[in-house]
Amino acid sequence: MKVKLGMRIPPKLGELGIIQTAQWAAGAGLDILDVSDLTPDVKEACERAGLGIGSVDAHHIAQLLSRDEARRANAIEAAKKQMNDISKLGGSVLFMCLVPEDLTLPRSEGFAIWKETFPEIVRHAEQKGIYIAIEGWPGPAPYYPTLGCTPEMWRAMFEAIPSKHFGLNYDPSHLVRLGIDYLRALTEFGDRINHCHGKDTEILHDELYECGVIPATFGEKYDFSEGSWRYTIPGHGDVDWGKVAVRLDRLGYQGAVSIELEDHRFWGSLEAEKQGIVKAAEHLTKYFR
Repeated sequence: MKVKLGMRIPPKLGELGIIQTAQWAAGAGLDILDVSDLTPDVKEACERAGLGIGSVDAHHIAQLLSRDEARRANAIEAAKKQMNDISKLGGSVLFMCLVPEDLTLPRSEGFAIWKETFPEIVRHAEQKGIYIAIEGWPGPAPYYPTLGCTPEMWRAMFEAIPSKHFGLNYDPSHLVRLGIDYLRALTEFGDRINHCHGKDTEILHDELYECGVIPATFGEKYDFSEGSWRYTIPGHGDVDWGKVAVRLDRLGYQGAVSIELEDHRFWGSLEAEKQGIVKAAEHLTKYFR
């Protein structure tokens, strides 16, 4: 497979600065970095370390889904400018999570706003060679307002915008916690995958018995959890990465699988983060190299 392995930069590693972070990532055998901003300094640091750019975080997303038309218009222009800047520096994947400004906004209303706002953005992405990748994190409890976190929403979105320049960041960890078949999602929506996250979820069956699928009343036992599940590094959860790799290979996917470190066991210190990234990469390497 021609899939590249990479990582989103966790906080302690990020504190080292982009030059040291890129050097460490290359030494750990990674191929790309996902970055929050693509600047000339970031590009140079990655190139010197022999790394490519995976995804770049989109800005102004909440305002793009504002009920206020003027705020949306300003956010559209800001999004276009960001795409221009990314394109000039050779970036091609714009990562976003469609969480609205008002977290109480019903998803159906948010979808109506999205349908007005995004065709213009995607047309600009086509012109600049940018591929948008939306992540299916459902958003914060209790409203879970994120657009594009379930197959019913993807189907409606891709019908409204058929362009491949608007697609998915495939992250099976969110699908597992939501009870959605992550392999079936690959089968149905695989041609719209523009980026992948290497993250996993463990279903905690005792906790599932205690609180069901809703957040725990008295607080979760673990960080990166809401009670009956916890995010983990690949290999420590319920995702069968071998089957994911087979399906991505069949689809001809040649993008990145980027480790997103959200696991309480590998958090809180620089050494813990490094250990988590290395262990995640070791597991993914079995299937993607």
